[in-house]
Amino acid sequence: MTTVSTLTLWLAQAIGLYLILIGLAGLANPRRWQAVIDEVRASPALQLISGVLAFALGATIAILHSLLTDPLAIAVTLFGWAAMLKGALLIAVPGPLMRFAAASLGLVRLWSVALIILGLLIGMSGLLGHADATHIVSTKGLTHG
Repeated sequence: MTTVSTLTLWLAQAIGLYLILIGLAGLANPRRWQAVIDEVRASPALQLISGVLAFALGATIAILHSLLTDPLAIAVTLFGWAAMLKGALLIAVPGPLMRFAAASLGLVRLWSVALIILGLLIGMSGLLGHADATHIVSTKGLTHG
């Protein structure tokens, strides 16, 4: 896969690894997620801290990587915006997000497999891809001179 930025490749590798690890954790011990959700639902402090961390990470990705130039860059950018949105919800209105998390606990194995597959796709794209800004520019009919 060709992308416009090496940052896209690095972030794709990190995001891919993160998704794979979360998926493996869900497969290895699905009951752990029940305990995590129960603890976070019961603790406004954990909700706030989790929200601040997710928002900070998402905002950092969204600010440093606002690229909509190719599929991998779009996926990385969307991941940043999704993390920022999740963080904002956990900070401002955690109830609906916590209810959704609790309701989806019965699908932990399905979510886990989906995350592993998505992580492999994004991570391998980051590992095997290369950055070429001229590729993106040339597809818009612009020339270098």
